Amino acid sequence: MLVKQLQRVQIPARTSVRSLATHLNPHPFTPNGPDNSHKSYKDGDVRHDWNRNEIQSIYQQPLLELVYRAASVHRQHHEPGRVQLCTLMNIKTGGCSEDCSYCSQSSRYSTQTEAGKLLALDPVIQEAKRAKEAGSTRFCMGAAWRDVGGRKRGFDRILAMVREIKGMGMEVCTTLGMLSSEQAIALKDAGLTAYNHNLDTSREYYPEVITTRSYEDRLSTIANVRDAGISVCSGGILGLGEQQEDRVGLIWELSRLPEHPESFPVNALVPIKGTPLENNVPVAIEEVVRTIATARIVMPKSIVRIAAGRKMFTDAEQAMCFMSGANAIFSGYMLTTDGVEKDQDAELFEKWGLQPMKPYENVQETYENKIQAAPSPLQQQPQSQA
Repeated sequence: MLVKQLQRVQIPARTSVRSLATHLNPHPFTPNGPDNSHKSYKDGDVRHDWNRNEIQSIYQQPLLELVYRAASVHRQHHEPGRVQLCTLMNIKTGGCSEDCSYCSQSSRYSTQTEAGKLLALDPVIQEAKRAKEAGSTRFCMGAAWRDVGGRKRGFDRILAMVREIKGMGMEVCTTLGMLSSEQAIALKDAGLTAYNHNLDTSREYYPEVITTRSYEDRLSTIANVRDAGISVCSGGILGLGEQQEDRVGLIWELSRLPEHPESFPVNALVPIKGTPLENNVPVAIEEVVRTIATARIVMPKSIVRIAAGRKMFTDAEQAMCFMSGANAIFSGYMLTTDGVEKDQDAELFEKWGLQPMKPYENVQETYENKIQAAPSPLQQQPQSQA
């Protein structure tokens, strides 16, 4: 793959912009984070004051040592061999105004993905039922929108979907683009378990991938989601042309949040014809493993999810991902790319002795108990129309 020669962006200190990185943490944004040389930590500690250089050192250590270290941390906070099964459904395809250079759903690129309307309630509910019967415990719905604003009828339909699927005993996740605080509260009230909003890559490399939405826009949506009491699902994509330090930068940004993401999806780019990244070479499996293992050490309680691109990996390569701390997968179709069929995943689980998680097995503390017992102050404000 021809690596782009990039002019790195100099990031100034930020003290006036409200972002998750500064909302609750005592230190302002700095290029590397606080000096922790005088502090004593051990693997498995939940921290929000990581120095970027610390994470870089973790990422770059010998691979087998890194995997062993991540596996040891994983066992401190998770039951080994338990993996969450998730199903993702595209409920509104194509026609998005964003220019994400990896996405076939952007209206700016000529791809085979055709724009469609938001699906009706019934086919979505039927697909959720099929997913539950196949063993999935979390049902995720994606709409190719820049944001929810101005789509009241469509948003009301999605709220109905969330209520119906929540009533089936499944966890419910959506990814709908940028959200206001009022929209996040409405989703919480409907029963949403988690909201996916990926940072995609490091702050420095982000402008090379997307120009129509800023990094701060993404952090603001994550803040609205968290403040509404919804679990945050946020991760990135590997293979965009980024360097190792960008993967480290992504993990570092998320590690600085007041609460680590409940879920950290690791996507491997599937190059799609017609997009600017169509000629990118798929990322090497060892870089995927390094990213998973580093995320497991840095954010020890988060679910680490193998997401898009998993079909490119052999069973043995996926096993190494599980050994490194991954404990969730998407099973079946992945929006506009092929996924792994559910019967193949059943064979995979049997081969490696894996067991599926139960619904809410890993979110009892962060969602069901803590959030409902102590609602965010935002939830006490009058709700405006989304």
